[in-house]
Amino acid sequence: MRFLVRERVFGVGDDFWVEDEHGRRVFLVDGKKLRLRQTFQLKDENHEVVTVVRRRMVSLWPTMDVLHGRHGERLVTVRKKRFTLLRDRFRVRPADGGDMTVHGNVLDKEFDIERDGRRLARVSRKWFRIRDTYAVDIDEREPDADVPTLLSVAISVDALTERRE
Repeated sequence: MRFLVRERVFGVGDDFWVEDEHGRRVFLVDGKKLRLRQTFQLKDENHEVVTVVRRRMVSLWPTMDVLHGRHGERLVTVRKKRFTLLRDRFRVRPADGGDMTVHGNVLDKEFDIERDGRRLARVSRKWFRIRDTYAVDIDEREPDADVPTLLSVAISVDALTERRE
């Protein structure tokens, strides 16, 4: 299933829609204003909070946590890997264990999200040059492919990359 993210995530209080492949608005990314740390809420079409993406206040490396919208428990942590030579790589640590990776060209929004060598999602802006739109293709056949969590990971990588530029 393909989702289109229409705006970049770099300002405080940015709100934007995530649309499905048919152009329907399915998630609202609500950037929270007046917070000490960068925070986004991913809301469904009923405006219920599905996930919360929050930048850590104190961390050696830029890090964002993705929390469950209702329970507040941590789902994943997204952090840039310390030593990478040619390409940016991010480590995604799910709360249930295991390890996920984000690798590719994150500055150009051309990267994959993988778990245990299986691609769960591909982020690409290859076909979209207008208004910084990029697609997130999620492989729903994979058992670990949770749509809100993977969209939140893509938004986290986008936000952490914008901070570095």
